[in-house]
Amino acid sequence: MVAGVALVPNWSAGAAVVDDPTVDAATKATFQRLADAVFTDRTEALVQGAGKRQATSGFTGDVKMSASQSRSESSALTELRGRKTRLSKLGEKYSAGSTRVTLDATRVTGRTAKADVTETTTLTYTKVKGTEPKTTGFQAHHELTFKADRQGTWQLTKVQDTDNGYIAVNQVAKQPTVAVKASPAPADAGPPEATRSATAWPAPANAKNMTAKGYDYKAMVAYATKYWNNYNKDYPDFNGAGAGGDCTNFVSQSLKAGGWKHVPGDGTDFHKWFGNSEIQSDSFVGVNEFSWFALSSGRVTSLANVYQADIGDVLQMDFNKDGEKDHSMIVTYRSPQGVPYVTYHSTNTYNRSVASLVASYPNAAFYAYRT
Repeated sequence: MVAGVALVPNWSAGAAVVDDPTVDAATKATFQRLADAVFTDRTEALVQGAGKRQATSGFTGDVKMSASQSRSESSALTELRGRKTRLSKLGEKYSAGSTRVTLDATRVTGRTAKADVTETTTLTYTKVKGTEPKTTGFQAHHELTFKADRQGTWQLTKVQDTDNGYIAVNQVAKQPTVAVKASPAPADAGPPEATRSATAWPAPANAKNMTAKGYDYKAMVAYATKYWNNYNKDYPDFNGAGAGGDCTNFVSQSLKAGGWKHVPGDGTDFHKWFGNSEIQSDSFVGVNEFSWFALSSGRVTSLANVYQADIGDVLQMDFNKDGEKDHSMIVTYRSPQGVPYVTYHSTNTYNRSVASLVASYPNAAFYAYRT
């Protein structure tokens, strides 16, 4: 995801995390239940007509939320209910939500415990217009910190998102990691600048010709749908500490599945583009380098508005408008009313609407590319 840094593949991603054998089963089950309740509450805050009763409110005894974390979660739920209102104004509503949390590992040092969990959430779209996908969903990873008081009661004191990606639809905003500035190569050919896309609805008409370039856009969608959370072992996984994120790598794989051909050569030259199990060009895995290659090669053109994007098109975001793009996504569905839905890695997400992105990131810069 982050361009211009050393991108080291995490070949062991998805493998079981080494657990602490000293943590007893009852403690693990308690941590898991409270984690499940926390993220269930966040999901329910987005669902139309959901009750006010919170899953976390029933926890007493040997585990509970600390006072500071309770305030933090209350603030998060308020923010998410505001997001629900903004989404509703954009014509997007959820009729149901389902969140399941699995405990991956626990570590206890003295009176402090760390619990690594995987959250799998599905939201069902309300059929406002009758043409939305049935569901959207994602997998996210978190680290929860618990501290025990002198009576042995565990208190949840911190929830930290550990994915390289940015917020899922039920996650509250966090400050994006500042990317190291990407350096183009070679020096004698400066990179092209992408045109920022408007986010106003409705967008001017700009129908996509599905046959003009000879690409198989349905194959791109099929690939993205298959591998959004079940990574293709024929490619490295760039998630994990120091790896930079897997979002552009995933988009490049999807485009390759639909007919984009390798351009071999110096992997640091943004005019080249290639990727396989052993080697990848910077443009195959880096957000900014991908934009430079795609524009300079003529394989894409910039779209004036994000709502013009159609299947197989690419959407990128600059979360803090610092001039460095941070995230890449591929469009996997477009409703007849003109709403694109994107699928991406880091955080692994399928069929998230562009309306949701605009509502969740009102201060971000968007870049849409016609492939």
